[in-house]
Amino acid sequence: VEFSYCDLTSMKSIRQFVQWFRAKNCPLHVLVNNAGVMLVPERKTEDGFEEHFGLNYLGHFLLTNLLLDTLKQSGTHSHHARIITVSSATHYVGKLHLNDLQSRCSYSPHGAYAQSKLALVLFTYQLQHLLTANGSHVTANVVDPGVVNTDLYKHVFWIVKVVKWMTAWLLFKTPEEGASTTIYAAVSPEMEGAGGCYLYNEERTKSADIAYDEELQRRLWTESCKMVGITD
Repeated sequence: VEFSYCDLTSMKSIRQFVQWFRAKNCPLHVLVNNAGVMLVPERKTEDGFEEHFGLNYLGHFLLTNLLLDTLKQSGTHSHHARIITVSSATHYVGKLHLNDLQSRCSYSPHGAYAQSKLALVLFTYQLQHLLTANGSHVTANVVDPGVVNTDLYKHVFWIVKVVKWMTAWLLFKTPEEGASTTIYAAVSPEMEGAGGCYLYNEERTKSADIAYDEELQRRLWTESCKMVGITD
Protein backbone atom coordinates (compact mmCIF):
# COMPACT_ATOMS: atom_id res chain seq x y z
CA VAL A 1 0.00 0.00 0.00
CA GLU A 2 1.31 3.42 -0.96
CA PHE A 3 -0.28 6.70 0.06
CA SER A 4 -0.21 9.92 -1.93
CA TYR A 5 -1.91 13.14 -0.89
CA CYS A 6 -4.65 14.53 -3.12
CA ASP A 7 -6.98 17.35 -2.05
CA LEU A 8 -10.21 16.93 -4.01
CA THR A 9 -11.19 20.54 -3.27
CA SER A 10 -8.16 21.79 -5.20
CA MET A 11 -7.79 21.52 -8.97
CA LYS A 12 -4.07 22.22 -8.53
CA SER A 13 -3.68 19.37 -6.04
CA ILE A 14 -5.55 16.96 -8.33
CA ARG A 15 -3.30 17.83 -11.27
CA GLN A 16 -0.19 17.42 -9.11
CA PHE A 17 -1.40 14.01 -7.94
CA VAL A 18 -2.05 12.85 -11.51
CA GLN A 19 1.40 14.08 -12.55
CA TRP A 20 2.93 12.08 -9.67
CA PHE A 21 0.97 8.96 -10.59
CA ARG A 22 1.82 9.15 -14.28
CA ALA A 23 5.51 9.50 -13.43
CA LYS A 24 5.35 6.11 -11.73
CA ASN A 25 4.40 4.59 -15.10
CA CYS A 26 2.04 2.12 -13.41
CA PRO A 27 -1.13 0.59 -14.88
CA LEU A 28 -4.44 1.66 -13.39
CA HIS A 29 -7.03 -1.09 -13.21
CA VAL A 30 -9.46 0.31 -10.62
CA LEU A 31 -10.32 3.90 -9.73
CA VAL A 32 -12.73 4.44 -6.81
CA ASN A 33 -14.15 7.95 -6.42
CA ASN A 34 -15.16 8.00 -2.77
CA ALA A 35 -14.28 11.38 -1.20
CA GLY A 36 -17.12 13.51 0.08
CA VAL A 37 -18.64 15.98 2.50
CA MET A 38 -22.26 16.23 3.62
CA LEU A 39 -24.41 19.12 4.85
CA VAL A 40 -21.49 21.49 5.33
CA PRO A 41 -22.24 25.20 5.87
CA GLU A 42 -22.06 27.41 2.82
CA ARG A 43 -18.41 27.81 1.83
CA LYS A 44 -16.20 27.63 -1.25
CA THR A 45 -13.20 25.64 -2.37
CA GLU A 46 -9.96 27.42 -3.24
CA ASP A 47 -11.14 27.48 -6.87
CA GLY A 48 -14.36 29.24 -5.91
CA PHE A 49 -16.75 26.28 -6.20
CA GLU A 50 -19.52 25.55 -3.71
CA GLU A 51 -17.95 22.85 -1.54
CA HIS A 52 -20.45 20.01 -2.07
CA PHE A 53 -20.36 20.46 -5.84
CA GLY A 54 -16.64 21.19 -5.97
CA LEU A 55 -15.44 18.30 -3.79
CA ASN A 56 -18.09 15.61 -4.19
CA TYR A 57 -18.48 16.03 -7.94
CA LEU A 58 -16.05 18.33 -9.79
CA GLY A 59 -12.96 16.98 -8.05
CA HIS A 60 -13.85 13.44 -9.11
CA PHE A 61 -14.85 14.61 -12.59
CA LEU A 62 -11.42 16.17 -13.16
CA LEU A 63 -9.48 13.33 -11.52
CA THR A 64 -11.25 10.70 -13.62
CA ASN A 65 -10.78 12.58 -16.87
CA LEU A 66 -7.09 13.17 -16.24
CA LEU A 67 -6.59 9.46 -15.55
CA LEU A 68 -8.71 8.19 -18.46
CA ASP A 69 -5.80 7.64 -20.83
CA THR A 70 -4.02 5.48 -18.24
CA LEU A 71 -7.22 3.53 -17.56
CA LYS A 72 -7.74 2.92 -21.29
CA GLN A 73 -4.17 1.68 -21.67
CA SER A 74 -4.59 -0.64 -18.68
CA GLY A 75 -7.85 -2.31 -19.68
CA THR A 76 -8.02 -5.30 -22.01
CA HIS A 77 -10.81 -7.14 -23.78
CA SER A 78 -10.93 -9.82 -21.08
CA HIS A 79 -10.10 -7.59 -18.11
CA HIS A 80 -11.65 -4.14 -18.31
CA ALA A 81 -10.33 -1.32 -16.16
CA ARG A 82 -13.07 -0.15 -13.79
CA ILE A 83 -14.24 3.23 -12.53
CA ILE A 84 -16.48 3.12 -9.46
CA THR A 85 -18.10 6.31 -8.22
CA VAL A 86 -19.83 6.45 -4.83
CA SER A 87 -23.11 8.36 -4.85
CA SER A 88 -26.03 8.15 -2.42
CA ALA A 89 -29.75 7.42 -2.24
CA THR A 90 -30.04 11.18 -1.66
CA HIS A 91 -29.68 11.59 -5.42
CA TYR A 92 -33.31 10.43 -5.75
CA VAL A 93 -34.48 13.76 -4.31
CA GLY A 94 -31.74 15.82 -5.96
CA LYS A 95 -32.37 18.53 -8.55
CA LEU A 96 -29.72 19.71 -10.98
CA HIS A 97 -29.79 23.49 -11.40
CA LEU A 98 -27.72 23.98 -14.56
CA ASN A 99 -28.11 27.76 -14.32
CA ASP A 100 -27.00 27.77 -10.68
CA LEU A 101 -24.75 24.77 -10.03
CA GLN A 102 -22.99 26.72 -7.26
CA SER A 103 -26.23 27.25 -5.29
CA ARG A 104 -25.66 31.02 -5.23
CA CYS A 105 -29.33 31.99 -5.44
CA SER A 106 -30.50 30.15 -2.35
CA TYR A 107 -28.15 27.84 -0.48
CA SER A 108 -29.48 24.72 1.20
CA PRO A 109 -26.99 22.17 2.60
CA HIS A 110 -29.45 19.36 1.86
CA GLY A 111 -30.15 20.61 -1.67
CA ALA A 112 -26.48 21.15 -2.48
CA TYR A 113 -25.53 17.69 -1.19
CA ALA A 114 -28.34 15.98 -3.12
CA GLN A 115 -27.41 17.87 -6.30
CA SER A 116 -23.78 16.76 -6.04
CA LYS A 117 -24.84 13.12 -5.66
CA LEU A 118 -27.23 13.34 -8.62
CA ALA A 119 -24.42 14.89 -10.68
CA LEU A 120 -22.24 11.85 -9.93
CA VAL A 121 -24.89 9.49 -11.35
CA LEU A 122 -25.40 11.62 -14.48
CA PHE A 123 -21.61 11.80 -14.91
CA THR A 124 -21.22 8.02 -14.66
CA TYR A 125 -23.87 7.32 -17.29
CA GLN A 126 -22.42 9.87 -19.72
CA LEU A 127 -18.90 8.58 -19.09
CA GLN A 128 -19.97 5.02 -19.88
CA HIS A 129 -21.65 6.23 -23.08
CA LEU A 130 -18.42 7.92 -24.20
CA LEU A 131 -16.28 4.91 -23.25
CA THR A 132 -18.54 2.57 -25.22
CA ALA A 133 -18.59 4.86 -28.25
CA ASN A 134 -14.78 5.00 -28.10
CA GLY A 135 -14.46 1.21 -27.91
CA SER A 136 -12.49 1.49 -24.67
CA HIS A 137 -11.95 -1.47 -22.38
CA VAL A 138 -13.06 0.58 -19.37
CA THR A 139 -16.34 0.44 -17.47
CA ALA A 140 -17.95 3.06 -15.24
CA ASN A 141 -20.48 2.24 -12.54
CA VAL A 142 -22.04 4.12 -9.63
CA VAL A 143 -22.62 2.76 -6.12
CA ASP A 144 -25.01 3.55 -3.28
CA PRO A 145 -23.25 2.33 -0.10
CA GLY A 146 -26.34 2.73 2.07
CA VAL A 147 -26.44 4.48 5.47
CA VAL A 148 -23.00 3.95 6.97
CA ASN A 149 -21.73 4.83 10.44
CA THR A 150 -18.89 7.23 9.59
CA ASP A 151 -17.85 10.81 10.38
CA LEU A 152 -19.79 12.02 7.34
CA TYR A 153 -22.58 13.04 9.73
CA LYS A 154 -20.58 15.52 11.79
CA HIS A 155 -22.43 18.52 10.31
CA VAL A 156 -25.98 17.30 11.00
CA PHE A 157 -28.14 18.85 13.75
CA TRP A 158 -27.27 17.79 17.30
CA ILE A 159 -30.57 15.96 17.74
CA VAL A 160 -29.77 13.84 14.67
CA LYS A 161 -26.35 13.07 16.18
CA VAL A 162 -28.04 11.86 19.35
CA VAL A 163 -30.45 9.65 17.40
CA LYS A 164 -27.54 8.32 15.33
CA TRP A 165 -25.56 7.54 18.51
CA MET A 166 -28.53 5.65 19.94
CA THR A 167 -29.52 3.69 16.84
CA ALA A 168 -26.35 3.28 14.78
CA TRP A 169 -25.75 -0.27 16.01
CA LEU A 170 -29.18 -1.26 14.71
CA LEU A 171 -29.86 0.89 11.65
CA PHE A 172 -26.45 1.86 10.27
CA LYS A 173 -23.97 -0.24 8.34
CA THR A 174 -20.42 -0.55 9.59
CA PRO A 175 -17.75 0.98 7.31
CA GLU A 176 -16.81 -2.56 6.25
CA GLU A 177 -20.41 -3.34 5.30
CA GLY A 178 -20.73 0.02 3.56
CA ALA A 179 -17.67 -0.75 1.43
CA SER A 180 -18.95 -4.13 0.25
CA THR A 181 -20.82 -2.91 -2.85
CA THR A 182 -17.88 -0.75 -3.92
CA ILE A 183 -15.57 -3.77 -3.60
CA TYR A 184 -18.10 -5.88 -5.50
CA ALA A 185 -18.10 -3.35 -8.35
CA ALA A 186 -14.30 -3.23 -8.32
CA VAL A 187 -13.41 -6.93 -8.36
CA SER A 188 -16.44 -9.16 -8.93
CA PRO A 189 -16.23 -11.37 -12.07
CA GLU A 190 -19.97 -10.75 -12.46
CA MET A 191 -19.24 -7.09 -13.23
CA GLU A 192 -16.61 -7.80 -15.88
CA GLY A 193 -17.44 -5.70 -18.94
CA ALA A 194 -20.62 -4.31 -17.36
CA GLY A 195 -20.91 -0.52 -17.23
CA GLY A 196 -23.50 2.17 -16.68
CA CYS A 197 -25.01 0.38 -13.68
CA TYR A 198 -26.38 1.74 -10.40
CA LEU A 199 -25.53 -0.72 -7.63
CA TYR A 200 -27.00 -1.15 -4.16
CA ASN A 201 -26.34 -4.10 -1.83
CA GLU A 202 -24.29 -5.73 -4.59
CA GLU A 203 -27.22 -5.71 -7.01
CA ARG A 204 -28.08 -3.62 -10.05
CA THR A 205 -31.03 -1.37 -9.38
CA LYS A 206 -32.77 1.65 -10.88
CA SER A 207 -31.57 5.15 -10.18
CA ALA A 208 -33.69 8.29 -10.29
CA ASP A 209 -35.59 8.77 -13.57
CA ILE A 210 -33.93 12.15 -14.19
CA ALA A 211 -30.50 10.47 -14.17
CA TYR A 212 -31.35 8.73 -17.46
CA ASP A 213 -31.96 12.06 -19.25
CA GLU A 214 -29.26 11.92 -21.94
CA GLU A 215 -29.57 15.60 -22.81
CA LEU A 216 -29.05 16.54 -19.18
CA GLN A 217 -26.05 14.19 -18.99
CA ARG A 218 -24.47 15.88 -22.02
CA ARG A 219 -25.16 19.41 -20.79
CA LEU A 220 -23.70 18.69 -17.36
CA TRP A 221 -20.62 17.13 -18.95
CA THR A 222 -20.03 20.14 -21.20
CA GLU A 223 -20.50 22.60 -18.36
CA SER A 224 -18.21 20.55 -16.09
CA CYS A 225 -15.44 20.59 -18.69
CA LYS A 226 -15.65 24.38 -18.81
CA MET A 227 -15.56 24.66 -15.03
CA VAL A 228 -12.43 22.51 -14.54
CA GLY A 229 -10.69 23.74 -17.70
CA ILE A 230 -10.45 20.61 -19.85
CA THR A 231 -11.45 19.95 -23.45
CA ASP A 232 -14.94 18.58 -23.99
